Amino acid sequence: MELAIEYASRLSNLLWGEPLMALLLGTGLFLMLRLQGMPLRKLGYGFSQLFAGRKSRGEGDITPFNALMTSLSATIGTGNIAGVATAIGIGGPGALFWMWCTALVGMATKYAEAVLAVRYREVDEEGRRVGGPMYYIKNGLGPKWKWLGTLFAIFGTLAGFGLANTVQSNSVANALRESFEVPVLVTGVMLAVLVAMVLLGGIKRIGNVAGKLVPFMALSYMACGLVVVLFHFTEIPAAVVTIVESAFTPVSAVGGFAGASVWLAIQLGVARGMFSNEAGLGSAPIAHAAAQTDSPVRQGVVAMLGTFIDTLIVCTVTGLCIVLTGAWTSGEQGVNMTQAAFNTVLPYGDTIISLGLVLFAFTTMLGWSYYGERCAEYLFGIKAILPFRVMWVAAIPVGAIVKLDLVWIVADILNALMAIPNLIGLILLSPIVVQLTREYFASQSRAADLSP
Repeated sequence: MELAIEYASRLSNLLWGEPLMALLLGTGLFLMLRLQGMPLRKLGYGFSQLFAGRKSRGEGDITPFNALMTSLSATIGTGNIAGVATAIGIGGPGALFWMWCTALVGMATKYAEAVLAVRYREVDEEGRRVGGPMYYIKNGLGPKWKWLGTLFAIFGTLAGFGLANTVQSNSVANALRESFEVPVLVTGVMLAVLVAMVLLGGIKRIGNVAGKLVPFMALSYMACGLVVVLFHFTEIPAAVVTIVESAFTPVSAVGGFAGASVWLAIQLGVARGMFSNEAGLGSAPIAHAAAQTDSPVRQGVVAMLGTFIDTLIVCTVTGLCIVLTGAWTSGEQGVNMTQAAFNTVLPYGDTIISLGLVLFAFTTMLGWSYYGERCAEYLFGIKAILPFRVMWVAAIPVGAIVKLDLVWIVADILNALMAIPNLIGLILLSPIVVQLTREYFASQSRAADLSP
């Protein structure tokens, strides 16, 4: 087992090294430039479409709002609590700055993914709208590229069992055991029952649950985090200066922090940022393909908010708590660092984090179950749906009770392998994204000119 972990770690480090990070950031920057900064310029328009999207505006299975909540259910998770802490704990406060940069260009990536997902989606045998990278690669690039979409679907079917199933249930089980002494098997079984109850209702039930639970959990977590931040209100400018300076200069060892180079801050910031918001991974467009919308671009501007909310809002709150309280020098790692930050101000701060972790992990299981199900359907047809759901639910209690060192590493490898076909598809189909964007906003301008 140790040998397998060692070789898997080497492959993971290779895949998540400089080439893939350059491809992820480069694709986002390329799309942002081709779109002439539209995702940033139209941020307000995106929020207006999000609120309007609580009602359907075309054919699909769930409202545009619930499509975003479903994608956020998969992205707002342990990465926002433990991932940010890990990045800062190893790479220093500057890692948060590079997470911001990753999110800014990632908005263009997430926008393009959703535009293409709606543009090239299909209707399956049961009348559902299905889409995602496998479909826009096949339908957008033509039959000769179908193999690339198939690769994405294979990696997507398998990746969720690590990243969003067993790893999540394990994190929840350990958190509840440490905070409330709940046996890990009990946690695993209860999670499996709750996930099964939602999963059997398909995308409509997942969307409805996500539409209610995600806003609640995100706002509750941010409210607690803002209490910590506001308690250190006068220190915020100095903390921001520390974050920016640490992004460009090595950070010396201090307290329990071992010191970090600039490159380590970049590497951890980009990797954890991508892990958190999943821009470029190709997962979110699977949810957005089911949206009840009459325009790929309208769903695209809603989709890009996922990256903004996940990283530039939720992760920023976590990062500021850690830097402002000095928890990053405590020597704690991962979720324990975030708990230490909350404990400095809030009574039962560690309990708040544990409960937040439970909700975040639960919704991640729901969102990714849908992603994996659609990938399995692409490969094997609708006959694969029920067996996939059964395996997904059965894997949850297993993940709660076993050690997952190898599973975590394999999940990282599969995530990287998902990203590569998707990024190739985005680059090759970028002219379609630009064309659809120009036509949409030109029509919006004409409509505004004609209105009294």
